[in-house]
Amino acid sequence: MGSAVHRRTLLAWLAASFGGAASAQAAFPSRPLRIVVPNAAGGAADITARTVGQKIAGPLGQSVVIENKPSAGGVVAGEQVARAEPDGHTLLLVSSGTAVSAALFQSLPFDTLKDFAPVSLLATFDLAVVVKEGGRFRTLGELLTYARAHPGQLNIGTPQIGTTQNLAAELFKVTAGIDAQVVPFNGTPPVITALRGGEIDVMIDILGGLMPQIGSKALRPLAVMGAQRAPQLPDVPKVRESGGPLAGFNVTSWNGLAVPAKTPPAVVERLSREVQAALAQPDVKKRLLELNLNAQGSTPAQLGEHLAADVRRWSDVIAKAKIARQ
Repeated sequence: MGSAVHRRTLLAWLAASFGGAASAQAAFPSRPLRIVVPNAAGGAADITARTVGQKIAGPLGQSVVIENKPSAGGVVAGEQVARAEPDGHTLLLVSSGTAVSAALFQSLPFDTLKDFAPVSLLATFDLAVVVKEGGRFRTLGELLTYARAHPGQLNIGTPQIGTTQNLAAELFKVTAGIDAQVVPFNGTPPVITALRGGEIDVMIDILGGLMPQIGSKALRPLAVMGAQRAPQLPDVPKVRESGGPLAGFNVTSWNGLAVPAKTPPAVVERLSREVQAALAQPDVKKRLLELNLNAQGSTPAQLGEHLAADVRRWSDVIAKAKIARQ
């Protein structure tokens, strides 16, 4: 008799426990979600977060609010999300810039690879090697031939030291085996001005911001730096098509979403599924392509591998280029 009562009590306890766990899991999300964006409102990262946020709100049954927290290296946004309740309601927009910051900053108030759980990639965007239209170089091959014949005389302009564009230029130089000067400027507009004015020979920057100059025939794209040709410029070759030491070259900028590290795996998986479904919708793809972004989702594991690989790569580039860590 006592044994039967004990069994009934145990079964009731197990049912309550598992039922409660299932109920808690099913309750996600229980309130509006926040996506913290380490960039100002109106930029590509912000618009990407808003576009995807609007799409996942319906299936999740909760509104998605965007919070813009711009700061050097994305530190403010990263710290806020790292310290947030790990329940899936607070997300961070991570990017290739997140990987650069992990490599460049000597000390951050969070561990980029340990304090966040990746959710999904959102988009990739191309970097391009660009020259002045009507100038000395018509192909990347011509530029490389000149650089090898004139050591130290080729000037490559980029935005500020430590940006993805600047580090991509350093990686391009080292990989190609050329002796060239990487010249940083205070943002993209001054680089364009210097290139058009003949102060530098070539620039490396994010393709989207250069499209108006390319469209007006002021600048000429020689190559894109990713593994695929850019949808916007299908006739422009990839750097890796040059072959030789550049045959495996592949650099793109990207952004994605992450949550605090201890968020339950089931919640992470749910968020990842909804984000990937949103990115597969034609109107989302079209909206992002208008921003020169290529919609691309991923599993949490794929984003984690991507982020870790970028941290390793940029740490190596920073060391080889002797860029002072901040």
